[in-house]
Amino acid sequence: MAQPRPDTEESAAKGPRIPDEIEARQLAPEIRGELTTLDRGTADVVARHLVAAGELLEEDPQAALAHAQAARARSGRIAAVREAVGIAAYHCGDWAQALAEFRAARRMGSRSPLLALIADCERGIGRPERAIELGRSPEAAALNGDDADELKIVIAGARSDLGQHEAALAVLATPDLDPSRTGETAARLFYAYADTLLALGRAEEALQWFLRAAAADLEGVTDAEDRVTELS
Repeated sequence: MAQPRPDTEESAAKGPRIPDEIEARQLAPEIRGELTTLDRGTADVVARHLVAAGELLEEDPQAALAHAQAARARSGRIAAVREAVGIAAYHCGDWAQALAEFRAARRMGSRSPLLALIADCERGIGRPERAIELGRSPEAAALNGDDADELKIVIAGARSDLGQHEAALAVLATPDLDPSRTGETAARLFYAYADTLLALGRAEEALQWFLRAAAADLEGVTDAEDRVTELS
């Protein structure tokens, strides 16, 4: 009979059971590097919990959160672990927990671009003004590419939360709004632009941008095609 994994007995007390097929080497090398401060056995269990969390994130975010929290219970002073808890909590809609974890990860030296997620958590807990303030920060000004666009989407959403749809449109309508772009961020950017146009009563323009969002959305991260059908 196969011997149980070393973490099996303690999993009931400290987190969910990790499937046997999950191995520490599946974790990204840069994150495994952060775990070298732990003893080998603990690092192995933490890494496997993080792999499990990543695999469950889309289909079962609550289970992903349980795995990430189990990793945190063993290694709460590692930025990548706190970031993993934050991401799982974010996917669960637990904005307050996600915000606390992202802030902790930043204090611990996380190099990930977390500003858009932090701003969106501020929106989630009912502080759109705080999200807008973060959008004016020097850190925001230093962003570029997809990271800058992700923050624009959040700031535009915060403006819309306040009923400031024209201001939201101005945030999104930048030279980077290139309809030939494809990919997840481009699709989400075009979608947000279309949704804001619709909120302003500009349905024909909104339809065109929903079409562009659908064309850019190679991985199906939005319901742009459904919105096109609704407006056609």
